[in-house]
Amino acid sequence: MPSLPHSTSADLLVLHSLRCIGFAGLARVSEATGLPAPDVESELIDLAVAGLVTHVSGDFGGWGLTEAGRAADSERISAELDTAGTRTAVAEAYDDFLVLNPELLDLCTAWQMRSVDGVALPNDHSDPAYDSRVLDLLTDFHRRADVVCADLFAAMLRFQRYQTRLAYALTRVRSGASDYVTDNLEAYHTVWFQLHEDLLVTLGIPRH
Repeated sequence: MPSLPHSTSADLLVLHSLRCIGFAGLARVSEATGLPAPDVESELIDLAVAGLVTHVSGDFGGWGLTEAGRAADSERISAELDTAGTRTAVAEAYDDFLVLNPELLDLCTAWQMRSVDGVALPNDHSDPAYDSRVLDLLTDFHRRADVVCADLFAAMLRFQRYQTRLAYALTRVRSGASDYVTDNLEAYHTVWFQLHEDLLVTLGIPRH
């Protein structure tokens, strides 16, 4: 019987998710972790008491990591990878991610801009046939991206959340919510960018 993927503790999952998504409100942290909001809030309060996160109140407030929190996350997430014995598997999946990354960036550019008489103009989405072609390419891309996410999930349980969020974003796009390609906090590109950040932090690779 194959072993189950390594499960991340709730406090590290919250800390690390906040590292990957950046300054965010409770609802976004809950969405990123897949944990209920009350559980996330409890973990955030404990992390704040430990000096690892800070909270800003108000309409535009939210949670963010302190410098101590960033250092603690880097140390703990790397140690977790070694404990799980899956560093090689995650590194190989990251290599596959890098092969796909330029393609998604090109697709997002094609969604946001289009060439008209040789001139690049913002895509006003007035041409359903053009948008449909881009979305067909994105759907094909997702089939291959899903394989990478599945490999990551097999190594570390927490990576399953990206698989779920990317699939949800694509479903929303295909149902007519066009902002879920690039212009939503849970857009396909946003989640993909967060996965990239996660892989860099997990493997200790500096972002250039």
